[in-house]
Amino acid sequence: MNPEKARFNMLEQQIRPWRVVDADVLGLLSLVKREEFVPAERRAFAFADIQMPLGFGAAMLTPKVEAQILQALKVRKNEKVLEVGTGSGYMAALLAAHADHVWSVEIVPELAAKARENLERRHIANVSVETGDGMTGLPAHGPFDVIVVSGGVSDVPKELLAQLKVGGRLFAIVGTAPRMTAQVTTRATEDGFRSVGLFETEAALLCNGSAKQGFVF
Repeated sequence: MNPEKARFNMLEQQIRPWRVVDADVLGLLSLVKREEFVPAERRAFAFADIQMPLGFGAAMLTPKVEAQILQALKVRKNEKVLEVGTGSGYMAALLAAHADHVWSVEIVPELAAKARENLERRHIANVSVETGDGMTGLPAHGPFDVIVVSGGVSDVPKELLAQLKVGGRLFAIVGTAPRMTAQVTTRATEDGFRSVGLFETEAALLCNGSAKQGFVF
């Protein structure tokens, strides 16, 4: 595999056709090497339009969905970010490039350890990987400007919404396969939330992501 050619093809054949036009996002996807966060035995498929299995029932989102997340959230340098579901650490690395600090929570200890290794190897210092149930958030470090749920949930957990700053944005893929919607929820006021559906997709439910514990809009 020629990784640079494969990366170019990923950008031109998968991501741009999915209406990702933000130059910062496209540049970031060229800069952060996706293949370095994929299990070694699956590296030949690092740029494929698939959810990449990581073991333990976890998977990386497809490249075009990762790109859509970055474009929709527009993370800024002064912002604190929470990610639920670290996986390989790739999305945390992408978010960290534009954030002040990223806290990422992974429920599987083995995946958390591997993500830390991947991030340390790339000298990404503004990501903290915590082991635990991200569905309850990290109140000790909140509130957050941005929350990314890197996988599927049946509903947006109310605990996460409570840890979002006013003006903050939360991304999640919500619903039950095969009908799931990628959406961004903005906290408009202390008590008011506004959700916008971005596109239909499908993602494996995160651990504890199927509990009906969502906020009623």
